Amino acid sequence: MRILLIILASFILVACSNSQKRPNELTERELYEKSMEAIESENYFLAVETLQELENQYPFGTYSEQAQLEMIYAQYGAQELEGARASAERFIRLHPEHPNVDYAYYLKALSSYELGLSLVERYFADVESQRDPQPARDSFQELNELIQKFPESKYVSDARQRMIYLRDRLAYHEIHVANYYIKRHAYLAAANRGRNVVENYQGTKYVADGLAVMVEAYELLGQQDLADKSLAVLKANFPNHKQLVNGQFVHSGWAQQDRKSNSNVITLGLID
Repeated sequence: MRILLIILASFILVACSNSQKRPNELTERELYEKSMEAIESENYFLAVETLQELENQYPFGTYSEQAQLEMIYAQYGAQELEGARASAERFIRLHPEHPNVDYAYYLKALSSYELGLSLVERYFADVESQRDPQPARDSFQELNELIQKFPESKYVSDARQRMIYLRDRLAYHEIHVANYYIKRHAYLAAANRGRNVVENYQGTKYVADGLAVMVEAYELLGQQDLADKSLAVLKANFPNHKQLVNGQFVHSGWAQQDRKSNSNVITLGLID
C-alpha cells in the first residue's frame, strides 16, 4: 500500500511539473500566445511581463517585430505611459518602413494624451485648465505628425477628433493663465495671452474669452483705443458673451481680488 501511494504521488508531481512550464521553458510561439491571451483578458501587466520575457529569450525570433508593437499597446493599457512612448519611439526608429508603423505613431500620441490627463481632470474642467499643458502640446504635435505622414491611415479620423479637443484644452489653459495675470495686475501679460488665443486658437470656443481678456486688460492699462477695437470685434462676433450686458462690457472682477490671500501671506507666497 505504501509503495502504491509513493507511485501515485510521483505521477501527480510529474503531471504538475509538465502542465506548469516556467517562462524560460516556453517556446516562442507559446510565449506570444500567452501574451495575446493576457491582452484579450485585459491583464496588461501580465502581457507586459510575458512580452518582455519573449524579447529576452527570442530577440530575433519570428514574432519579434509584432511583439514589439504589442508591447506598446500592453504598456499603454497598463498605464505605463512613459514606457509606451519609449517603446513606440524605439519601434519607429528600428522599423520605419514597417507596414503598421502608423500604429506606433498613434499609440505614442495617445500615451502623451493620457499623460496630460488625470482622473480628477476628466470630470472637473477647472482643474484641467491648471494642468501642465506640455503633454497636450506633445500629443497635438504627434497626432499632427501621424496625419501628415500617413494621411490614409485608419487612425487619422480619431487623431483629428482628439486634436480638436486638445486645441480647446490648450486655449482654455491660456484663458486660465490670462485671468491669473489680471488677478496679479500683470495686465500686459494678460492681454498677450488673450491675443494668443484669438490668433492661434481660431475655431475653439475660447476665442470670445480671449477677446474679453484683451478688452479688460487694455482698459486696465489705460489703452482705450486697443480696448475699443477688441470690444468691437467681440460685439460683432459674440454678442451674447457673458461679459456683454445690454451691449456694455462688464469686467470679470479678477483685478479686484486681493493679490495676497491669507494662505499666501502665511506661507510667504508658496501658496496661491
